[in-house]
Amino acid sequence: MFVEIRQEKGKVKYYLVHSYRYGTKVKKIRVYLGFDLNKEEIRRKRKIAEKEIRTRINKLTLNDPYKTALTSGELDELKSLEPKGQIRLMHLSEKEWLKFTEAFTYDTNAIEGSTVDKAEVKGILEANRWPDKPKEEISETFGVSDAVKYLRHTREHLSMGLIKELHRFVFRNSKPFAGKLRKLGEEVAVMDALGNVVHRGAFSGQVPSLLRELVGWYRKNRNKYPPLVLAAIVHNQFENIHPFRDGNGRVGRLLLINILLKHKLPPVNIELRNRKEYYAALQSYQKDGNIRPTIRLLLKEYRRLKIIIKR
Repeated sequence: MFVEIRQEKGKVKYYLVHSYRYGTKVKKIRVYLGFDLNKEEIRRKRKIAEKEIRTRINKLTLNDPYKTALTSGELDELKSLEPKGQIRLMHLSEKEWLKFTEAFTYDTNAIEGSTVDKAEVKGILEANRWPDKPKEEISETFGVSDAVKYLRHTREHLSMGLIKELHRFVFRNSKPFAGKLRKLGEEVAVMDALGNVVHRGAFSGQVPSLLRELVGWYRKNRNKYPPLVLAAIVHNQFENIHPFRDGNGRVGRLLLINILLKHKLPPVNIELRNRKEYYAALQSYQKDGNIRPTIRLLLKEYRRLKIIIKR
C-alpha cells in the first residue's frame, strides 16, 4: 500500500492505493484520505484505511464452499434435496405457490423493516385492499410478489440483467434508482440499531466487475455443487458486494429462489423470526468465508417447507 498525492482544483488530495490479485486478475483499490493533510493526519487516516482495505478484500473472496466441511448428516440432506429426492418443484400447486409468495413477501420485506403485517399482505395480494401504511411499502409488497411470479416463468439463470430486473420489479414505484447499480462514489454501509457499522459494500467502482465475476463463477460451477450450496454462495457474495444503494437484501433472497427453481427445487423463504440467525450467518461468511451457517439455516427453512406442503 502507498499514499498517492494528486493536485485537483487547487487542492492537494491524498489517497491510499493498494493493488491485489483477485483470481487471475490484478485489481486496484484507491481510498480517499482527504485534502491538505499534515503528516499526523495522513498517518492516522492511513491506519484506518489500511484496515478497511484488508476487510473489504477478505469479504470479496469467493471461497471453496467445502473448506469448512458440513457434517455427514447435512451432506446427506443436501443430496436428498436434489431433483431425484423427495421434495421437488412439481409438488407445489397453485395454492401452495400463493401461500409461499405471501409468506415470502411478508418475511423478506419485514426483515428490512416494512410495517405491513401478514394479514395485510394477504389482503393486498388477494383483494387489492390497501391498508393505512406507507405507499412505498404497499408498492414493494406488489413488487416482491411480481418478482416471484417472474422467477417462476423465466428461464434465465444468474445474470447481470436478471439482477437489475429483480431490483426494478421490487422498487419500480418506490425508489428512483430502481434497477440501477450504485454510481461511482456512492458507497454504502449497513448499520445495526445502535448505529454501528456491521457491513460495508464493495467500492462503487468495483461493483460491475465483481458482479460479472460472480455470474461467471456461477456459470462455471452450477453443475459442480448442490443447488443449495450454489444458492447460498451467490446470495452471500451478492450481499458482500451490495451493488445497489438500497434493496440488496430483497434482491439477494430472490436470487436464492431463482437458483433453486432453475435446479428443479422448490423456493425457500427466510422467515422474520430467523432474522438474527440469518444476519449471523451472513457475518460468518463475510468475516471467515464460512458458508456452513447459511446452508444450515436454509436446510432449517426447507424442513418447515416440507411440513407446509404436506398439510
